[in-house]
Amino acid sequence: MGDRKRTRRIFVNDVDKYSSKHIAEYLSTCGERVEDEDDGEMVSEEPAFQLVGTVSSASSEKINFLHEQYSSLNREELLPRLLDCDIVVYNISENATPADIEKATWAITALHGEMENFKSKKTFILVSTVMTWAMTKPPESEETETLITEEEFRKRRPHPSFKNHNNMEKQVLKLGTGKKNKLKGYVIAAGIQYGKGENLFHYFFKVSWLSECSKVPIFGQGTNYIPTIHVLDLAKVIQSLIEVKPKSKYILAIDDSKNKLEDIVKAISHVLGPGKLCQLPENEAVPLKAFKHEELEYLSIDLRLDAFVVKDAFNFTWSAENGMIENIESLVEEYRQTRKLLPIRICLTGPPAVGKSKVAEKLCEHYRIHHINIREVINEKMAKLKDTMARSDVEVSEQEMAQNQLETIQASMERNADRLEDDILLELLTEKLNSKPCRNQGFVFYGFPKTFEQARQMFSADDADNLDWPDGTPSYNKITPEYVFALDASDEFLTKKVQDLPQSEAQKRGLTQDEFVPRLVRFRQLSRAAETSLDYFDELEIYPAYLEVKDDDPELKQIVSNIIEVVGSPKNYGLSPEEQEEEDRRRELERKRKLAEKAAEERRRKEASLAEMAAQYEAWQNNLAEVKRQEHELLEAKALPLRNYLMKYVMPALTEALQECSKIKPNDPVSFLAEYLLRMDKIN
Repeated sequence: MGDRKRTRRIFVNDVDKYSSKHIAEYLSTCGERVEDEDDGEMVSEEPAFQLVGTVSSASSEKINFLHEQYSSLNREELLPRLLDCDIVVYNISENATPADIEKATWAITALHGEMENFKSKKTFILVSTVMTWAMTKPPESEETETLITEEEFRKRRPHPSFKNHNNMEKQVLKLGTGKKNKLKGYVIAAGIQYGKGENLFHYFFKVSWLSECSKVPIFGQGTNYIPTIHVLDLAKVIQSLIEVKPKSKYILAIDDSKNKLEDIVKAISHVLGPGKLCQLPENEAVPLKAFKHEELEYLSIDLRLDAFVVKDAFNFTWSAENGMIENIESLVEEYRQTRKLLPIRICLTGPPAVGKSKVAEKLCEHYRIHHINIREVINEKMAKLKDTMARSDVEVSEQEMAQNQLETIQASMERNADRLEDDILLELLTEKLNSKPCRNQGFVFYGFPKTFEQARQMFSADDADNLDWPDGTPSYNKITPEYVFALDASDEFLTKKVQDLPQSEAQKRGLTQDEFVPRLVRFRQLSRAAETSLDYFDELEIYPAYLEVKDDDPELKQIVSNIIEVVGSPKNYGLSPEEQEEEDRRRELERKRKLAEKAAEERRRKEASLAEMAAQYEAWQNNLAEVKRQEHELLEAKALPLRNYLMKYVMPALTEALQECSKIKPNDPVSFLAEYLLRMDKIN
């Protein structure tokens, strides 16, 4: 077996950020071929680098683990980890704060101070930015397009906001240079990075992909030249530097392009969006929340640089050597895949009145994709043709073409009772499905194709010359639905449903009795044909799912739920941070409003309860007084005969006895009264 190089331990800071994350992921997947000495065949592949804090490859989970583990360490805890590494990479190329630069300065200084204790040589790599060259003047030359070469790095002049970056670069070159130094320092001045879902250029990709604007805004003139590099190419530069250890300590990491900002945005817009630009003042970018102020500084750089170390000393396979414009199609596909912005294309079939339009509306709302309604497609096309004919900035030949097409559509609708002939409808639908919004986000359509032949014409891939996608797939293969759902219901159910519709609604949807019955008969005939449109999808191995519409699901919630279960989660942009913040604010206000309403209702209920209790208490008091009065009157009435009896028969004798008792004043008055009254009773 041949000699094996040991896996080198590498530290990368801020792996939660765009640039460092992709650098770390790439380095952790770099392998070293281990070949047999005798036959030279590869017997294994071992990792060339081990990210400190991870177990093996740098998956997103492990990247997060690495960030969480090291972000909480103080400097005393971090230094031993750095000393345990062979390579230390500090990346300050993207939105680095003064604190980030201060941390990098501490790291190189602390490592340099411990150099005497190194058991082996270590490498410190500072990934800086070309913004430290922003104010550098090109050398005087008769040539109009003179490039600033890498050899002139000592003459570089930084952008005013990047002086700390420039000082950090000088510190690394100072402490990491020397023949006997065990600490080798390198500076990589990286171009503006792109790729893998995008970072600074993400705004242009997102606006183009969403297709919500007729023109993609560009802030400023856009005539400035931007040095760029794919983020994976930057990772490859770092890997090559570690392997090659070039003599030059200062390296420009840029691709071979010399592109203007306007041309870059135009390329993005052409492939992904409307294909047009509009210029806005640069000072509107921040208020519109398109860019932060520091991001605009990167995009406003105007430099044409020439890098020779990367070209001459390093030998790696570039991801995008010729820059963004030359590789825009693959970048767009990479952008889609990285951000999982994949179109969802759904076709619904079924008899008239089964509920296709309602299901389509609910699916489009859930997935935020486009609802393709045949009548709306026709009206939209006619309006567009009329607009083209009326515009003064359109060539006459184009106006005449629009007029001919409009007349063809109108004549077809006149011949067919306000319906388009199938060949014209197929052309309009194919054009609509191939539009950028539908190609980007996806769609739900229904009502067409109705036959096997129509499906073949609409979705076939016979025209192999129409290759405008990076993977070589014909363009209209990109409109073939991924999911086909066949809705159905009994004729009795459909007939009753139509009969229950208001007359105005039935007329609007073409479901009057005179229209519905022939349409239903026609659908049943086509569904029993030897080859149906669903058979065509079967041939493409897009197997339709059959769903039965039932009486107990009038809102078709179960049907929609079944479709969502098959299709899966949305593959679209969620809310932007600003939209999410606004949504959170709205939800918080709604929550507070509901709490306030609940509190007010509770207060009102308590007040009503207390008022009711007070009223009941008052009524009880009034009733009690009335009862007492009535009892008093009753007692008075009952006591009157007794009173009369007492006054007539008892009181005279008792009065006489009391008078006699008062005169004698016996020791026991009660006994005296009893005996006296008893004697009087005997006498009487």
